[in-house]
Amino acid sequence: MAGRFDRNPFAEEEEEVNPFSDQAARGKASGQSKYGGGAFYNPTSRLSPLAPEPADFNYDHNAPVDIPVDKAALLKKKEKELQAKEAELRRREQEVKRKEEAAARAGIVLEEKNWPPFFPIIHHDIANEIPIHLQRLQYVAFTTLLGLFACLLWNIVAVTAAWIKGAGVQIWFLSVIYFIAGVPLAYVLWYRPLYRASRTESAMNFGWFFLFYAVHIGFCIFCAVAPPIFFKGKSLTGILPAIDVISNSALVGIFYFIGFGLFCLESVISVWVIQQVYMYFRGSGKAAQMKHEAARGAVRAAI
Repeated sequence: MAGRFDRNPFAEEEEEVNPFSDQAARGKASGQSKYGGGAFYNPTSRLSPLAPEPADFNYDHNAPVDIPVDKAALLKKKEKELQAKEAELRRREQEVKRKEEAAARAGIVLEEKNWPPFFPIIHHDIANEIPIHLQRLQYVAFTTLLGLFACLLWNIVAVTAAWIKGAGVQIWFLSVIYFIAGVPLAYVLWYRPLYRASRTESAMNFGWFFLFYAVHIGFCIFCAVAPPIFFKGKSLTGILPAIDVISNSALVGIFYFIGFGLFCLESVISVWVIQQVYMYFRGSGKAAQMKHEAARGAVRAAI
């Protein structure tokens, strides 16, 4: 039987695991580790707890507090607004698409100005709108339009030189009028009808082209000759005024001869264009169609 004063074998373990035991008293009573060695117990082997921070009940009543009144309601309101805007955009997109489809069914083509690229003033897209077998011819016809622009612009330069040499200001004003009126009229009267005829195979547009392109060729031939009709013909850089002015000024005469060459080149290319267009017009059967439309128009006029 164990004695009353026998040592409790669990006493040391209770002291080890007791979290509420006094570390200083335990070290003083023991003086050595439980294994009987000479190493002393190190009370700093465990981390000391952080000092508690005092509670501060001094609230700053001046600090702004941004608390939304009803955040869920605001989010729902914004969501409804976004949905309404999205529905409106979808409705407008459908309306525009419906108008475009109606215009396409009616044969109306919306032409967006895209040429020249730096300052668009006309719609021009041969590569995407003109059939492949007509693109080369359309490009050459467009070259004659640009050639007319170059001829009339050079005409202003040559006439300006003649004006400086004492030929008079009247011919200069006439050359400016030729340039201002000639290029826009050429585009409206014969180039745009040819462009639309090539795109839509319209016989009526081909007819307009033949009529006014013949006038264009006649004007270029007249400019190349420049007979003395208006102000002795010096308002145009033709062969006759070139021969006349070269005796007074070689430089002005050279300018006029260059203008004469430009008008001759423009006339030759224009004759080739109208010949090629006419060959295609007859070969595609558009000539009979145009005659039929002309006859039908005459019957309507008679009725």
